[in-house]
Amino acid sequence: MSQAFVKESDDQWLHDIQPTLNALVVYLTRENNGVRVYEKKSFIDKKGKEIHEMSNGLSYAKDDNSKWYVA
Repeated sequence: MSQAFVKESDDQWLHDIQPTLNALVVYLTRENNGVRVYEKKSFIDKKGKEIHEMSNGLSYAKDDNSKWYVA
């Protein structure tokens, strides 16, 4: 099998990254083929969770275990 089809690193999942905004930006930029993803705005929802609206059109928050998820 050609090495061209073998990924150099293991897949990383959203819930596996560190609970920092910088780690989220790095992860989303990598998932977006290197096109920078940035925070457009953040706000607190009705349940008291901080929501981060990102330039990729999705919003992200951290759960009670500080794991990122798509809000």
